Amino acid sequence: MFKRALATLVALMMHSIACIAAPAGSDEASIIQLLHGIFDKPQEPLSVEPIMVSGKHAIADWAQGEMGGRALLRNDHGTWTIILCAGDGIKTRDALVKAGVPVADAESLEKDLARAEARLPPEKTATFSRFEGVVMMNGDVDQHKAAHGSK
Repeated sequence: MFKRALATLVALMMHSIACIAAPAGSDEASIIQLLHGIFDKPQEPLSVEPIMVSGKHAIADWAQGEMGGRALLRNDHGTWTIILCAGDGIKTRDALVKAGVPVADAESLEKDLARAEARLPPEKTATFSRFEGVVMMNGDVDQHKAAHGSK
């Protein structure tokens, strides 16, 4: 019990240090902080990588325990928000455009996502496909917490 609590404390400290060390205004750091703040659980920390950014949109791959998926985010006036979460349903240019991403950004995100995921172990990318369907966030992250478990 003590070792588990100590490991959790060390993990939280490492995450805090990583966020502090990230350049101010870094899109990746802001996205990681947002997702961890919403979905992280001490017993199952969230892993967020890779993150692709193009224009005002981003895709962040995430894994938590045996579950995983992809989050589509938008930056409005310097603040990142989650538009939707999905598995494979958000990997293509057409799906991104349908979700409101401009064509040029959708093409860039599709290519960057494929390139980044190709560098990961196959079992890790398989985790991102486990999220079924598409969950539109509409500013309400509580509707999506079931996929991660309550905080």
